[in-house]
Amino acid sequence: MNTTSNISIQGIPDSVPETVAAVCRSRLLTAVNRLIEETGLEHIKISVGTASAMQNTNGQSPSITASDTNHKKPDNDLSAEERARRYKAVQPLFNFEQLVVTEQVREDLLLAVDLIQLESKVFDDWGLRNIEPFPRTALNFHGKPGTGKTLAAHAIASKIKRPILVASYAQIESMYHGEGPKNVEAIFKAAERDDALLFIDEADSLLSKRLTNVTQGSEQAINSMRSQLLICLERFRGVAIFSTNLVENYDKAFETRVRNVRFPMPDETCRREIWRRHLPAQMPLAKDVSPERLAQVEDVCGRDIKNTVIDAAMRVARQGKEYVELRDLLESVERIKAARINATPESENLSPEEEEEVQKKVKEALVKKEKETKDPETSDNNNHQVQ
Repeated sequence: MNTTSNISIQGIPDSVPETVAAVCRSRLLTAVNRLIEETGLEHIKISVGTASAMQNTNGQSPSITASDTNHKKPDNDLSAEERARRYKAVQPLFNFEQLVVTEQVREDLLLAVDLIQLESKVFDDWGLRNIEPFPRTALNFHGKPGTGKTLAAHAIASKIKRPILVASYAQIESMYHGEGPKNVEAIFKAAERDDALLFIDEADSLLSKRLTNVTQGSEQAINSMRSQLLICLERFRGVAIFSTNLVENYDKAFETRVRNVRFPMPDETCRREIWRRHLPAQMPLAKDVSPERLAQVEDVCGRDIKNTVIDAAMRVARQGKEYVELRDLLESVERIKAARINATPESENLSPEEEEEVQKKVKEALVKKEKETKDPETSDNNNHQVQ
């Protein structure tokens, strides 16, 4: 049920930057739609505010009022097969010829394709199914957003002539405890049912190390999903591809079950080809525009290039100009780069050892602060000594 068009979000102050407000609206819409879809609610009103402000509303503090008129079957009563009906495989959107990556990545992907296509010969004809009843090909594509991971998953599905079933962590996760692992099982069943390549996007949370000393229900739910994912991978007779941005915090159990393929930012050769493919023949370009010149702009991925072309074209058309000049594209690409949210260079990512050291220092500081709070005299003495 698509209810997005019936949801209105109001009250975000004009002082909030539009980029921040847009992200907020998008997340609210996603959360409310998931709530409606999973509960069957038809009418819902949500109020957001501080506790004191909400208490001042007619002396009450209702944050959600809703009426259930759909009476659909509760999610926790659904079998794995019933849940699997939510997920449908589709035909790949891209083929292998559309993929622009470095030669190293292309070779890694072709090797993966060869392994997939040789499965029947090796496991059936050569009898290896006797020692491995559930042969699987599990790949993990990791790299910065926009480097071609999703396109590559579609390209491999096209290459091996299978449909693709796409699911994201947001679709698998549930606000209800115990539902996430059931959703994990359901997507694997759906992929087997459709004989589809299973592509799990935004899988960082699923593949990370399982939490220890968990105290909250949300932490227990994440651990349950990760454990269920391992079980499903062991039983899955098919091709599964994960897409993640980072690999530094992977669970060792996953590292031994997936083949990692790193997608770097495109080099100049790749950037030139991506620019060439994203400048349509019908687009009125000035004589100074060339893929070779544009490819000299570093630190841009395929998504950046696509957005740059669209941004420049829209601005030129709005200004009533007849041609898109090189200057228009260069200004747009710099705007796209400057607008990246939470862009962190790979060199700034902490190693697991550095993260552990930071966490250790934070804990020591918290313990010290707690002791000072409980024993003010000690704190005063320390302060005098410092003075």
